[in-house]
Amino acid sequence: MGRQATKRELFVSISLEDYVPEDHLLRAVDRYLDLSEFRQSLAESYSHTGRPSIDPELMARMLIIGYCYGIRSERRLCEEVSMNLAYRWFCRLGLKDKVPDHSSFSKNRHGRFRDHDAFRKLFDSVLRRCMAEGLVQGEGFATDASMIKADAQRQRSCPGSVSIDWGDPEQASRPVREYLAALEQANPVPPAPKRISLTDPASTWTAAAGPAIFAYSTNYLIDLKAGLIVDVEASAVNKMAEVEATKIMIDRVEQKFAIKPRRLVGDTNYGVAAMLGWLVDEKGIIPHVPVWDKSEHHDGTFSRSDFLFDAENNRYVCPAGKYLRPPHRGLVKTPLRYRASV
Repeated sequence: MGRQATKRELFVSISLEDYVPEDHLLRAVDRYLDLSEFRQSLAESYSHTGRPSIDPELMARMLIIGYCYGIRSERRLCEEVSMNLAYRWFCRLGLKDKVPDHSSFSKNRHGRFRDHDAFRKLFDSVLRRCMAEGLVQGEGFATDASMIKADAQRQRSCPGSVSIDWGDPEQASRPVREYLAALEQANPVPPAPKRISLTDPASTWTAAAGPAIFAYSTNYLIDLKAGLIVDVEASAVNKMAEVEATKIMIDRVEQKFAIKPRRLVGDTNYGVAAMLGWLVDEKGIIPHVPVWDKSEHHDGTFSRSDFLFDAENNRYVCPAGKYLRPPHRGLVKTPLRYRASV
C-alpha cells in the first residue's frame, strides 16, 4: 500500500500552458476573442500619468469566465481565478500575479465602463465575429425575458401611493437620481406602482416567480440558427414593458447590423394586438406567437362566444336571454361596444 509523501519544494518551474487541456472551453473562447476594440473604447477615460491601473482587458476576461461558468458573485470570481490554473491562463496571469480585488469591478462598472458603454461595444464586437463565422442566419429570431432579482430589500419599501421625500437629488444615490431623471423624461407619467423600493426605485415589485420581490426583466433576442443572443435589453417586469423592449431590440439590430428577420417566435406575452400589428404592418415580420386571447372563460362566467348577435335589432343577447345595452351614442366616438352589467 502506497503512502502519499508530502514534499515541500522550494522552487518549481511550471508552464500554465501545459496544465490547460487542448479541448478546454476557455481555449476555444480565447482562440476567437479579440478585446482590442474594448481597450480602444476606454482609452479616453484613463490618465496618461500616475500609477498604471488594472488592465481593463483582465477584468473583461474575468467577467467572461464568470459568465461561462455561472459565477455570479464577483468576490467568488476573484477567489476562483486566484486558485484555478486554467482561469489564470485565460486571464494572462502568472502564478505570482495578483488577482484584482472584487471592488474594482463595481467601481469600474458604475464609472468608466458605464460612461463609455463598454460592455455593449464588447457584445457587438463578439456578435460581429459570430456573423463573420456564419453562425447568424438572420432569417428567424426568438424573444423571451428572464427575471433578475434586484439588490433591494423588501423592508426598505413603501406603497406607491405614498408621497416620498427623496431629498436633494444631487445628494441622492445613483439609482435614485436615475429614477427621478426618468420620471422627468416620461410623458405621460407612468402610473404609481403597488410598492416602490427606496433603495432601487426603478425595480418592479412582482410576485411572478413566487413570493413578491423587487426585480427586473432581462429581455433577449436570439437568432434561431445557432441559438446566439443578438441583443439584450433590460426592462420592468410586466408584459407591456417586455413588448416595448423587444421592439427596441429588433430596431437596434436592424440599424446596427442591417438584419431584419422574416419571422419572430415568442410566447403568449407577446401575442397582444399592439405587438402583432407592429410586426406585420410596420416591420413586415411574420409573428409565430400565440394570440393573447381572453375571450374564453373557465371561471363560471360567460365566454364571448356564448353571446349571440341579434342583427335585426342590432344587439347582443346573453345565454340567460338578457339584452346587452350599448352605451349612450352621444358619449362614444369609437365603434360601439356593448357592456354587460354584473
